[in-house]
Amino acid sequence: MATAAADDDVKLESFLQWLQSNGADLRSCTIRACGGKGLGVFSTAAPEPGSNDGVAMVVPLDLAITPMRVLQDPLVGPRCRALLEDGVVDDRLLVMLFLMAERRRPGSLWKPYLDMLPSTFGSSLWFTEEELAELEGTTLHRATLIQRKSLQSSFDEKVKGLVEELLHVDESASSVEVLFEDFLWANSIFWTRALNIPLPHSYVFLGSCGDQQARADNDAHQEIDITAKDCSADENSKPSNTESIWVEGLVPGIDFCNHNVKALATWEVDSVGNATGIPASMYLLLADKSPAETGAEICINYGNKGNEELLYLYGFVVDNNPDDYLMVHYPLEALRQIQSADIKMKLLEMQKGELRCLLPRSLLDNGFFGIRSSEDKDSKKNTGPFSSFSWSGQRKVPSYLPKIVFPHEFMSTLRTIAMQEHELEQVASLLGEVGYSEDRETSCAAIQSAIWEVCGDQGALGLLVDLLGVKMAELEEGSGTEASDAELLEQFDSIQPEDYASESGEKHERKSKTNYRSCVVYRRGQKQLTRLFLREVEHLLELSAKEQS
Repeated sequence: MATAAADDDVKLESFLQWLQSNGADLRSCTIRACGGKGLGVFSTAAPEPGSNDGVAMVVPLDLAITPMRVLQDPLVGPRCRALLEDGVVDDRLLVMLFLMAERRRPGSLWKPYLDMLPSTFGSSLWFTEEELAELEGTTLHRATLIQRKSLQSSFDEKVKGLVEELLHVDESASSVEVLFEDFLWANSIFWTRALNIPLPHSYVFLGSCGDQQARADNDAHQEIDITAKDCSADENSKPSNTESIWVEGLVPGIDFCNHNVKALATWEVDSVGNATGIPASMYLLLADKSPAETGAEICINYGNKGNEELLYLYGFVVDNNPDDYLMVHYPLEALRQIQSADIKMKLLEMQKGELRCLLPRSLLDNGFFGIRSSEDKDSKKNTGPFSSFSWSGQRKVPSYLPKIVFPHEFMSTLRTIAMQEHELEQVASLLGEVGYSEDRETSCAAIQSAIWEVCGDQGALGLLVDLLGVKMAELEEGSGTEASDAELLEQFDSIQPEDYASESGEKHERKSKTNYRSCVVYRRGQKQLTRLFLREVEHLLELSAKEQS
């Protein structure tokens, strides 16, 4: 234990020296261990007298691992450029391949930095089978299985051979065996540490990054609604000019900042050196430009993310997370089996209907059982597209409309799916009154209006009750009730670190306990949101039935 700690101290000191020798400036902070969170950035002292710029750390952009930096590498740059230009890899995979190769090269320029990066992660992709079983019935469980399969397939079919090819140019690393765990590591490093950096236009040379906008998220990312803007700390960035080009990359030093909603700092890019004296650099700026208390951890905010996304990407959760969300979806397989499936799918296509939607916890504030007063709710009428639901006058706008918390687009999808045969005929008749035909494009609003006027909300609300009921059943079948999860959390939080069985196994047991607790926090939140949204829709269904009768 003592030897390992001493070795870690040596590596950390080597990394700090490497940062400074490559032009980084830790002006009022340092990087050190922070309990069970690995490394973090901590304030060391107030700025020098007369300085109140609030800059805690400056790192030259030349030190960042970006697609451009990979293409500039004297060893692997030419081959990487060919791979990128031929469309074999995109810019993200390019960085991951580079990380895998450099980690295996004994003489890598980045060795002091790579030695400080974590070798394992608490994200669900790294869970044991026993830990992953704690997520059964959740969206995250499905997303993790899909992503694991996708990564393994990509590794077997492409990644392994490409990394071995990059290593072959270095005789000292040409015989190294490349393992799937190397790819899993590089994927996690990228998604937990990469920043979306607004680089100065003059800093980016032509053809360096590929087409940033043409990238499609994989199936697992779609499951939990992760987009290209989800690289860590995007919420902290403030581009310095309108000509900036956004590029994803790792910035050694600044990427050791941990997450806190009440962040002490943001990061910014200094194109010409006005703020830091170092042109083309990234810097940590303390909140209000005021010095942090000596020894305080300097955190940044990774953005407003629910526990599903935090656990999937970063390996941690937030208790009682105000940004939690619930994903509800109608299975495409079930849609294909319903009555008049072809017609309904055509109507959904014309409406650009979505079969899934995210329900943020914040929506509940505006519902029947939310925290806002009735005056507040009524002052924010949830009229949505109902202003156009008026040409036939067949159906009155319901009195409960201002309190519907569910997105209009998803409700319209459910109305379409729930339609009966005779209602389809009536919808066709109404659309005929506005000149609809399959040869003429009819507005999405007109189609939604016709469906609502014929069907109302009964069918859609009933379908939503069923969807949420099935979701709750799946969650509870996998891991018990919300109440049982609450009891488990009480038990977890009553255990002290000194109660672990043995000193030698403490690190492993601490990690296992953390992963297990994260699963319980996440799934309990999912059950709670399902219960609360189910309560809302059941009340809506009752009111709708009364008004319709």
